[in-house]
Amino acid sequence: MESTPPTLSRKAQIDQTATALFRRRGYAATSMRELAAALGIEAGSIYSHIRSKEELLHRICFRVADEFMAGLRAATADDLAPAAVHLRLAIDSHVRVLIRDTDASAVFLHEWRHLSEPALSEFVQLQRGYEAAFRDMIARGVADGALRTPDPAFATLTLFASLTWLPNWYRPDGKLNPDQIAERLTDQLLGGLATDYNPTT
Repeated sequence: MESTPPTLSRKAQIDQTATALFRRRGYAATSMRELAAALGIEAGSIYSHIRSKEELLHRICFRVADEFMAGLRAATADDLAPAAVHLRLAIDSHVRVLIRDTDASAVFLHEWRHLSEPALSEFVQLQRGYEAAFRDMIARGVADGALRTPDPAFATLTLFASLTWLPNWYRPDGKLNPDQIAERLTDQLLGGLATDYNPTT
């Protein structure tokens, strides 16, 4: 007997619907009236659940940011592991966050600029700290001889640029499952940096 999927709370329904609309139409082009219509409720009644459209964007962007940061902390938790191992785990985690909810990931990647202050500055600070952690892992990997690149900052930008469009082409019903995608992308990206990369070590 198949189990019945859990019923989403109204807040979760609003978040899910807004995320899909923001991705498809863009944050700026999505109106609260359209959101209410997609939810099947009166436009005025939506404000009994949320204060503003930006509240939804804030919730989406910072929830995904929290997931990225949690993955980074887990990837670097072992202080005795070499930088290349930290980097491998961090890339793997990054890929998994991107494909866990592709609508939310796309909004996170492309709509964050619509946040207003002070949320915008807070988001940018988190973004820069996250990128700095990857630069540091690459730089430490170069220093200990495991990785090679003349410019860790450029290598970091290239790494993130390579993954930005992942939410666009990933399909849950595709031939590769999340584990396979994470492994293949991590192997490919690290293979371009490693002096003698072996994914089994």
